[in-house]
Amino acid sequence: MTYVAAAVALLAVCSWISIPTAVPFTMQTFGVFMVVGILGGKLGTAAIAVYILTGALGLPLFAGFSGGPGVIAGLTGGYIAGFLGSAVFMWATEKIWKKRISLFFSSACVGLLICYLLGTLWFMKVYTEDAGTVGIMTVLSTCVFPYIAPDLVKTGLVAYLVKRLRPLIKR
Repeated sequence: MTYVAAAVALLAVCSWISIPTAVPFTMQTFGVFMVVGILGGKLGTAAIAVYILTGALGLPLFAGFSGGPGVIAGLTGGYIAGFLGSAVFMWATEKIWKKRISLFFSSACVGLLICYLLGTLWFMKVYTEDAGTVGIMTVLSTCVFPYIAPDLVKTGLVAYLVKRLRPLIKR
């Protein structure tokens, strides 16, 4: 329980480190991959689910100190769901990456693609309902392309930290 609570706190702090844009630049993906890498797939996924549920209930855990069902139903809700999708994928592939950090990095990159996919589809759905149709390239230019390089840097940093920290944590 303590590890899950600490992981939720880490995820919250990572979300509060934010540069506001249509889809805020945050450290959330860093937190997601760190939690799964350190705690493992099962416990890491549970921690991410608790983070999302408590944020959806109204605790200000998301970017911009926001929370509540409106955030989940809003433009960026799909990216928050994508965190869980990423964690589930990484949990499913844990036996492959547990011993090799390069495979952890690869698994996290696929998790990042899952997050981008769910987030982009949700963004398009909500935006279309609110403001009218929007093209896929417009959404990708707003919601994905500017984030690829920073997310890859964060993922590489997580891989390095997981390699160093995982042996130090007794679970």
